[in-house]
Amino acid sequence: MKPSIVKGTRDFGPMEMAKRNYILNTIREVYELYGFQQIETPAMETLQTLMGKYGEEGDKLLFKVLNSGDYLQKVSDQELLERNALRLAAKLCEKGLRYDLTVPFARYVVMHRDELQLPFKRYQVQPVWRADRPQKGRYREFFQFDGDVVGSDSLLNEVELMQILDTVFTRLGVRVEIKINNRKILTGIAEVIGAADKIVDITVAIDKLDKIGIDAVNEELKNDGLTDGQISKLQPIILLEGSNDEKLDTIAQTLADSEVGLKGVEEIRFILSILKSQISGLKSQISLDLTLARGLNYYTGAIFEVKALDTPMGSISGGGRYDNLTGIFGMPGLSGVGISFGVDRIYDVLDALNLYPADSLQTTKVLFINFGQDETAYCLPIIQQVRQAGIRAEIFPDASKMKKQMSYANAKHIPFVVLAGESEIAQGKVTLKDMQTGEQRLLTTDELINALQ
Repeated sequence: MKPSIVKGTRDFGPMEMAKRNYILNTIREVYELYGFQQIETPAMETLQTLMGKYGEEGDKLLFKVLNSGDYLQKVSDQELLERNALRLAAKLCEKGLRYDLTVPFARYVVMHRDELQLPFKRYQVQPVWRADRPQKGRYREFFQFDGDVVGSDSLLNEVELMQILDTVFTRLGVRVEIKINNRKILTGIAEVIGAADKIVDITVAIDKLDKIGIDAVNEELKNDGLTDGQISKLQPIILLEGSNDEKLDTIAQTLADSEVGLKGVEEIRFILSILKSQISGLKSQISLDLTLARGLNYYTGAIFEVKALDTPMGSISGGGRYDNLTGIFGMPGLSGVGISFGVDRIYDVLDALNLYPADSLQTTKVLFINFGQDETAYCLPIIQQVRQAGIRAEIFPDASKMKKQMSYANAKHIPFVVLAGESEIAQGKVTLKDMQTGEQRLLTTDELINALQ
């Protein structure tokens, strides 16, 4: 029988791993520049931790793990005959694979609160699992790369997260637009048009503006029960034009009677003014976008989303402020703000724009050709010195034909080969060949190391 893998999962070969590691290492370095520390949580959590945190749909998409041993012991024949999947799962399974990194992080903070120095700045990169129907761009196993600050209400955290987003995408060479909005502004808008109870419907609809256009958005709002008058009041807000400052001035006038709305305007004004006046060298375009909504039942303050400018792709990063991360585990009042990088989508963007630096994809820098036992004995101490200098080197294990060894170097994109035959050994040197230009040089070991560095 031919082996296969589970639908919605992937193998990553050496080239894919080199590309992924380039992305992950870039993000990791930037997080650490800002004082974030790495944690990891188990692949499995108790179902008590996971269930009820993602809504009814999320509960269905949790991968549940059968109990060890005789897992049917506690189940009666009657229950088996009833075939009630949910009730059986509750008896057969106590554990599940994590669905995201946020709920395990909340559990971690509650369990380790006495050891944590607040504010606590953590980053985490691990796979998550969802029992979804696999399709293009949607997998059952995929990576998330999150960074969060918990235990601080300061808006300086939001400013730093915007800088982290800008720095990461600048280093990766991707031109992006960082969109920003505030949940409080959206709540204020719903208040002033007299539809405070429709806040979720309004934001879900206007979040689709880019995809379906203004007429379809208005139709959806009507179907959600908004009056023509309320929809009419929304139009100038949805279609707001101008600079960030002009938009803020206009929305502040519109929200003059909404205390929560004005608080949102004030928070955004503070974040944008610091980025403009005290932080120099930002490369990304930063735009206030009042149609940006993002997971509204979750976020309570500033919200962010990042879009690549040079290739069509959905959001490649996003996040925001939440006021009650740990409340789901009985520890209320701990505010946090975080971002998540979409590693798989960033991978596709870098692929589409051909932005991987050549040296990030190299595994081996130099291959020593194997001419036989005596030549290998001469080369091995030299290879050791090359590796001690931090240069990735390998020797072909078999004294195969030269053509086969050169083909191996080409297939692995190894840029240099070293040849040491009778003549080189007699002179105490080696020949270094550049595989791209064909140029050859006779060098001592020290000269070889300098040339390769």
